[in-house]
Parts: sequence; structure tokens; C-alpha cells
Amino acid sequence: MRQAEIGKTVPDVKLPASDGEIVKLSQFRGRKVVLFFYPQDQTPTCTQEACDFRDAHGSFEESDTVLIGISPDPIKSHLKFIEKQGLPYLLLSDTELKAAHAFGVWQEKQMYGRKYMGIVRSTFLIDRKGKLVQEWRNLRVKGHIDAVLQAAQLLK
Repeated sequence: MRQAEIGKTVPDVKLPASDGEIVKLSQFRGRKVVLFFYPQDQTPTCTQEACDFRDAHGSFEESDTVLIGISPDPIKSHLKFIEKQGLPYLLLSDTELKAAHAFGVWQEKQMYGRKYMGIVRSTFLIDRKGKLVQEWRNLRVKGHIDAVLQAAQLLK
């Protein structure tokens, strides 16, 4: 599968969703999509990011933008995360890392001198035609959601 590129139609990955459905990115054509990749459910920074998106969910909805979170966690973990944090949007389970590879977010990371492979926190804005228009890679959560919302609101 080819990798996502700015200005090109995003790969049409198909993943299990927290609502029990199998979701393809192409089913959201006609609406804008914010796809955010995060490393793991229930960890402090991932929880902060998920809750920041939760708190801005209404504003994204007003700008006709769908929020979707993706991590390698299984659906069972996503359901606990959604329940505990009151998340109003879909979480997709990427246990086989199909989407992570398609968007180039499965990379070598380093913590305390130890190298390992993992999800690099990243967000992607996809237009109504399914084209990638903006990306934020290896981001810091503070202030990030505001920047994504502003970009989504400016996108026609």
C-alpha cells in the first residue's frame, strides 16, 4: 500500500471501529476528516489528547469534520477508554499496523536511550474528496487541537 502524501487521495485503509463496524476512510467522502494517531489508550499524554479532541468535538461537528482516533490497541481497550473518558467519536483498532504504515507513523522512537518501534503521535486533515491537505507529525499536544480545528474550519 502506498503512503499518504499531501495533495493525494489517502490510502483507503479498512479497520475495525469502536462501534462494532468495519470502517473504510472512503466512506467519509463528502465530509472533512481529522485522523489522529496516538500510541496507547489510557496513557497520560494520549488521554490528554483524546480529551482535548472530545472537548472540541462540537466545534469540529459544526465545521462538518469527522474526528477519528487510531491506535494499535484492540477494540476491547478502546471501549474502556471511550467509556472512562466519555469520548464521542470513533476509535479504530490498527493491531496489524496497516494504517500506521500507510500514513508513515510507525517509526523508530527513543526513550531513556532505548530504541524501539512505535506510533509517532500525528494528525492528518483530509478534505471532502479524500485528499490529504495537512499533517502534523511528532507533535506536542498542548495547543495542537486548536491548530487542527482552525485548519478544519478554514478548509471549504
